[in-house]
Amino acid sequence: MSYTRTCRLVAALLTTFALACASPALAQSYTGSTVSAYPSASEDDPQSGSMLTIHKRVDEVNVLFIATDKHGKFVRDLNQNDFAILDDHKPPQSIINFRRETDLPLHLGLLIDVSGSAHSRFDFEQNAAISFLQHAIRAHFDKAFVVGFNKQSQMAQDFTDNVELLSTGVHKLQDGGGTALYDAIYRAAKEKFLKDRPDRPVRKAIVVVSDGEDNQSEITRAQAIEMAQRAEVIIYAISTDDSGLILRGDKVLEQLASATGGRAFFPFKMKDITHSFAAIEDELRSQYVVSYRPADFDADGRYRSIEISALKKDLQVRARKGYFAPQQ
Repeated sequence: MSYTRTCRLVAALLTTFALACASPALAQSYTGSTVSAYPSASEDDPQSGSMLTIHKRVDEVNVLFIATDKHGKFVRDLNQNDFAILDDHKPPQSIINFRRETDLPLHLGLLIDVSGSAHSRFDFEQNAAISFLQHAIRAHFDKAFVVGFNKQSQMAQDFTDNVELLSTGVHKLQDGGGTALYDAIYRAAKEKFLKDRPDRPVRKAIVVVSDGEDNQSEITRAQAIEMAQRAEVIIYAISTDDSGLILRGDKVLEQLASATGGRAFFPFKMKDITHSFAAIEDELRSQYVVSYRPADFDADGRYRSIEISALKKDLQVRARKGYFAPQQ
């Protein structure tokens, strides 16, 4: 009996050791400052573990993008032969899959500027944001979280598909204070989306409602963009500036959106904020996705550019500008 129990124990230990060696991703961790406003996933939650990504090829790239005509309207009936793709300035080694995606699950982060500069339109922005969530989030399919930020970020509602909880979270936000926009984006991307490892393809997006001015962040704009790119999250921005002028904050919002494949909106009237939210919702449902293997790929951790262009005249493509190769 003693011999049998000993054999079983040794076998169990060897199996555990083999699994650990075969899956270095299990031991991977991300270093840096941790913000209590973004609770980490529980180790007991199967969605938070790395087991789901063990079999994913490191040399397979997935890109979601949209195509529009010269009037800015979405074109939804194109195929693979209508596009040219360059990865690190070279055509891919092979295209694995190309398809239209109009109904991917949405994983959204709503980041609302609650600094003093947003005071004049704050109530209307809250109501427009709630209306957006009510239309965009479908129970048991999509999920979102809500963060208010001034000089600090505060999680008003963590990831949920419950629109009532999300609406309550938006209503709880109170305005006042400075603005740490880059910190808010960086931490949302790192603490929520980088750790968000669903077992099916999803559309990850951050929607920022802000004037784009930043006077409190410890993180730089480049660092915020890089973290969003690493988390493969697209940034949409809705400006709260109603001056009618092109200000520094407007250019910041354009850069944040452009670098991640998103779009910035500049509503000059309060009712136009609602239209901006509606345009974002429509765009999130009007996607193409291409999966490919890059040529001359090395898992060296460096940044690789992505260029997707339409071969048909008067068509425009918007996609993320690149990605960071995994490092082994």
